[in-house]
Amino acid sequence: MIAIIDYDAGNIRSVEKAVEALGGDAVLTSDAAVIRQADHVILPGVGSFGSAMENLYRFDLVDVIRETAEEGKPFLGICLGLQLLFERSEESPGAEGLGILKGEVLRIPEGEGRKIPHMGWNSLHLQNDGRLFAGVQEGAYVYFVHSYYLRAADPSIVRATAEYGVTIHASVEQGNVMAAQFHPEKSSSVGRQILQNFLALK
Repeated sequence: MIAIIDYDAGNIRSVEKAVEALGGDAVLTSDAAVIRQADHVILPGVGSFGSAMENLYRFDLVDVIRETAEEGKPFLGICLGLQLLFERSEESPGAEGLGILKGEVLRIPEGEGRKIPHMGWNSLHLQNDGRLFAGVQEGAYVYFVHSYYLRAADPSIVRATAEYGVTIHASVEQGNVMAAQFHPEKSSSVGRQILQNFLALK
């Protein structure tokens, strides 16, 4: 069973549908007991960093997310879900993230011809043999929607980057914890491959 954490964020049902399309037994839940029973856990979401952290506390989900990360169960953060795994974001000064991974989330800088949010298809540079990217070609295009980007403290956990005025740490992997700033559920065949790779992990 794949638990998809529901904490009143946007874009959660599209992840559920994508997992189901791959044959996964997806359950949308904010119940800690269900999350503990799951074989895989996904933290998706679109929205504000600070509000999302408030919701995770309101639904009493912070502890179970940290437990899941520590116990070795495959865990995937998507978009806002990636950002929440880190320590802080310029979007919400003073709001502490989950702190499961080390790093900070910064605003994409303004620039000539550069629209913010960064919305649309962008190519990935793959590195450090990410398990999510087995069978994915270097330079593959995936779909982004975000105004803030990750700068991980430890470059060795970065598995994919993208360029948009700055180098975006587009995907990370540390042990069982993986995350993508882009939306695999909206990224056509490449995204399906990435989700399939995640669901195949033990």
